[in-house]
Amino acid sequence: MGRRLSTSLAGKVLPAATLLLVALVTSPAYSASSLAGLNGYWSGGGKVTPLKGGAHKVSCRATYKVAGSNLTQNLRCSGGDYKFSASFNVTTKGGRISGSWTESTYSASGRMSGSASASSIRATISGDKFSGRMSIKTSGSRQSIYIVELDKGSGRYVPVASISLRK
Repeated sequence: MGRRLSTSLAGKVLPAATLLLVALVTSPAYSASSLAGLNGYWSGGGKVTPLKGGAHKVSCRATYKVAGSNLTQNLRCSGGDYKFSASFNVTTKGGRISGSWTESTYSASGRMSGSASASSIRATISGDKFSGRMSIKTSGSRQSIYIVELDKGSGRYVPVASISLRK
């Protein structure tokens, strides 16, 4: 019975998943030029809550540069007794991104990969001192950045940053 159910489910889900994948890969929303709306200076603020520590209100500024299939972001946030300075440099191809990131305040770095469209970036971040996920959602002149960190002790992702920016 279980085998028949999984075969039946696969027969229904696989064709739909294949169509969705083809639509996503061929969608014009995934062209590198569609990220051009990110170009420029963004500012705002939010909250940062490190795994080991309390919440910090921060003011932030981000600068994006789109050049062909390359996208760079420089993000600096500070508030009270907390600050960080992070950047990434990724290449976009067919709706996928891959590249590297660094955080200079805490001397961390690593790789990142994920997906991008005209209105969002979703990335997995891995490195020597930080592993997690990041999403960037843009709507007109507003942007939200949400970062979760993998807590190696519990194996769960924990929210560590929520930032709202305006262009």
